[in-house]
Amino acid sequence: MANESLTTPSRRRLVGKPLLYAMSIFASIGVFLFGYDQGVMSGIITGPWFRKYFQDPTALEVGTMVAVLEIGAFITSLAAGRVGDIIGRKGTLLTGAVVFTIGGVIQTFTTGFWSMIVGRVVSGFGVGLLSTIVPIYQSEISPPNHRGALACMEFTGNIVGYSSSVWTDYFCSYIDSDLSWRIPLFMQCVIGFILAAGSLVMPESPRWLIDTDQEEEGRRVIADLHGGDPNDPLALAEFREIKDKVLEERESGEARSYVAMWKKYKRRVLLAMSSQAFAQLNGINVISYYAPRVFEEAGWIGRQAILMTGINSIIYVLSTLPPWILVDRWGRRAILLSGAVIMALSLGATGYWMYIDVPATPNAVVVCVIIFNAAFGYSWGPIPWLYPPEIMPLTVRAKGVSLSTATNWAFNWIVGELTPYLQELIAWRLYPMHGFFCVCSFILVYFLYPETKGVPLEEMDAVFGEDAREEMLENESALPSERASLVDHVLPVSTIHQTIPSSPRDQEHPRRRNGTGAVTEWFGGLFSRRRRRREYEPIDSEQD
Repeated sequence: MANESLTTPSRRRLVGKPLLYAMSIFASIGVFLFGYDQGVMSGIITGPWFRKYFQDPTALEVGTMVAVLEIGAFITSLAAGRVGDIIGRKGTLLTGAVVFTIGGVIQTFTTGFWSMIVGRVVSGFGVGLLSTIVPIYQSEISPPNHRGALACMEFTGNIVGYSSSVWTDYFCSYIDSDLSWRIPLFMQCVIGFILAAGSLVMPESPRWLIDTDQEEEGRRVIADLHGGDPNDPLALAEFREIKDKVLEERESGEARSYVAMWKKYKRRVLLAMSSQAFAQLNGINVISYYAPRVFEEAGWIGRQAILMTGINSIIYVLSTLPPWILVDRWGRRAILLSGAVIMALSLGATGYWMYIDVPATPNAVVVCVIIFNAAFGYSWGPIPWLYPPEIMPLTVRAKGVSLSTATNWAFNWIVGELTPYLQELIAWRLYPMHGFFCVCSFILVYFLYPETKGVPLEEMDAVFGEDAREEMLENESALPSERASLVDHVLPVSTIHQTIPSSPRDQEHPRRRNGTGAVTEWFGGLFSRRRRRREYEPIDSEQD
């Protein structure tokens, strides 16, 4: 064990909350980039100069140019788990930014369809690395009582990127040359270069540092996040908690392969993957990638369709702000459930107005799409990026999040590739179809998703009942006094709190009932452990 104190003062000018917010905002440039990419393609594919240059591409060719990025992102998101464990979160961020910039250069100076495809795939390689590592980095530097808010700020950066690209497309649409689509593509190269340069001075994730035996540097980063005092008792308490968890996992001999992760944490992996799958199946990329086409279908033509997309994008950005406050107050479940309901209703209404095709249809579709985007922006947009790194343990966090992110890009590709074709084939029916998936996502969250609000990352095992001590709760006939003592044993770091001041990060341990009684009856008690565990009220560590 490393020494319990550091005497060297912090080398950073920013410490405490300013450092935390600066790190969070700068890391969000990574998600800004793939938000920008989503929006920039939605605008330029409808422009006359783009269509002229590519000789009026078919719906299948348009879908391929838009969605092929997801193939590259899928590949590297699978590899990002191992890359993030080997070269660290910071190194992966730098690599992703450089690769994305190279892809942007190829797209900007493309000479035809196939070079555009190559550029999109290369950019996808960078997006896969960034979209995997940014949520991990964000979760590992954030305190549990603000972790949700900071992750939602990160998603806001994604949508600001999307909105920026849409308005860039709109203003560049007045240029009567190929520059009308080459300039928007070049802008992502500039942003990628800024991220690459800035990642060189960002601190590494303290959890990765401690997990790779760089304890002194990890403790220094934690101290900086707590205000810069190397002997701050709260910083020492957090360091000890992380270190004890690392030692516990090493002593258990837990393997870190994908196979071992699947065997031990299959439920967590499936929940993480399902959150990202439904984020796409719920219909967002029908709007994000093809919003101008949606508005054209509804009656807005040419530049007016891009303008409507730009107005929609502003509301989309604004909708991502309420979760900054609500996610750590309401919790993850309430936000996902309410968002799914509103999205299902607005998609159904969109299809209905297109079906009846009356003079009021164009304006009605704009309203429905704006409501849908706002509901997604406050719910299924940010939470699926927050939830996977929260529920995966440190030993396999990068690998687990890589699978969930790969799921995102796989379904992203499916939706992006099929949407232009389905818009022609089934027309208005496309929107109620995605509304049905919103209903499915509501059912999934209601019955299967546990609440993670306020739970420290090192204590997530108790939420899922995967700690060996969970066996102590099997006796349903335990006396009330015995039950209280059993809950004491569920807290994984209770012995630490006896000698080290407890951190504000350890104050909340919400474990809520999630309606699993019905599922227990349906599936023969598959989830009975979780139900029984949640009958016990959590005991604050200071009351032990």
